[in-house]
Amino acid sequence: MNSMRILILTPSRFPGTTGNAITTERWRRSLTAAGAVVEVLSSSELESSEFAEHLRSFRPDVIHIHHAFRTAVLVLDPLIRPQIETLPLVVSPGGTDINLDIGMAERKETVLSVLNMARIILVQGGDTAQSVWRNLPDRSASIVHVAKAFSWFGNEDCELRKAANCSDKDVLFFLPAGIRPVKGNLECLAAMERVFETRPNVRFVNAGPAIDAAYAAKFERKVNELAAFARWIRAIPPAAMRSGYEASDVVVNASFSEGLSNSVLEALAAERPVLASDVPGNRQPLQGEDGPPAGLLFDPRNPDDFVAKAIALVDDDELRRRLAQAAGMRRNAIPTPEAEAAGLLAAYKAAMGS
Repeated sequence: MNSMRILILTPSRFPGTTGNAITTERWRRSLTAAGAVVEVLSSSELESSEFAEHLRSFRPDVIHIHHAFRTAVLVLDPLIRPQIETLPLVVSPGGTDINLDIGMAERKETVLSVLNMARIILVQGGDTAQSVWRNLPDRSASIVHVAKAFSWFGNEDCELRKAANCSDKDVLFFLPAGIRPVKGNLECLAAMERVFETRPNVRFVNAGPAIDAAYAAKFERKVNELAAFARWIRAIPPAAMRSGYEASDVVVNASFSEGLSNSVLEALAAERPVLASDVPGNRQPLQGEDGPPAGLLFDPRNPDDFVAKAIALVDDDELRRRLAQAAGMRRNAIPTPEAEAAGLLAAYKAAMGS
């Protein structure tokens, strides 16, 4: 029997360090190990003619589009759309697709157009499934849930505390996220400045590439002003990310929108306490029904709430210990990459058979 040929289209691909790149590389590795032939392409790196050539040369059995709005420039291109509409198409919407873009008049039609091309709409969080159903009630039978996994890509040393000029007595807050408005990097940094004013033993590191140039320029100016306690690392090699998490005292997710964040799952896997924005996608993995909470949630529109909870984490070693212990318990509920790959393959086969 011939191996299934899967083409994955994503906004950014490995060795990039964005969430999309890490997710699709995890898929590529586990699907390849399961016997599939997989090619991952970045929509931001391709012209339509180049993508058309990949379609002709690779001859995919199924196309998996990860993130509807940010890949739409290729998917809806007049040269490309007629070619892929006849192929089994799986679309996995991103958190911003469902929580932000679909609510914006100028973007909603684009997101819905891509989702309506899909034979299977693949979701990895319960909140995402509900939002898709609300916006496309006639497509409910096409929604397939595949539980999200995590994986480490190596065990290299990161030396995060050294990069943050952080002593053993300092409390290090670690925000692993690319620099763009939806991730709340600048707002988080401003709130951490207020924490530092009363807790000078706090340190802060944001690790992630500049994705939105204008926003990143503002972030860079601010982080340079706050060099007494704050640092920006443009990229930690994926093979060293595990070390980075384990070196931190608190992992932060400050996003205004999330589907199901890699960074939250990785924090659980590293048994780190989490301070996360109270948005769909963060609640269930941290405070859902599976055991005690592994993190504190804050209102992303209320800096005072962030500051109060960050100070509580700085001051209370026992609170951090309890949350870390709960993170270890919740880690056991995260599926393996092999289980995730099995779910993906089932979704692809459903798309091919529909």
